[in-house]
Amino acid sequence: MAATLILEPAGRCCWDEPVLITVRGLAPEQRVTLRASLHDEKGALFRAHARYRADARGELDLERAPALGGSFAGLEPMGLLWALEPEKALVRLVKRDVRTPFAVELEVLDGHGPEPGRLLCRAQNKRDFHQPGVRREPVRAGRVRAALFRPPGERS
Repeated sequence: MAATLILEPAGRCCWDEPVLITVRGLAPEQRVTLRASLHDEKGALFRAHARYRADARGELDLERAPALGGSFAGLEPMGLLWALEPEKALVRLVKRDVRTPFAVELEVLDGHGPEPGRLLCRAQNKRDFHQPGVRREPVRAGRVRAALFRPPGERS
């Protein structure tokens, strides 16, 4: 059976919303490396990785399985997101245009070596910074420049 990476909510959610990450179809007790990456709006690459071991059924649930090492260790269901680090020094992850999502690529690789083995499966999770339907209105008052974000259905 081929490995499957399951994300809940699937596909798209808000940046601050927890995402449940599960891998099914692994061999019992299989050692795998999970890797997360994203490119910011300027093209800078951010990465995180963690090593895990599947349970006796060949499943891996990040809410129950502790990371055995990598960018972090221990029970951290959202660790692959908060541990993202820049590929180049002195680069910060800053969202400049909150109207577009960050696309986080998640990969499951075989093994724990310094160069993990073959790619078993992958998925993408788009992380939005506001809910659909939110309107952005520019605000200008004297020298102040800002943006007001209004929820769906709210009238001016």
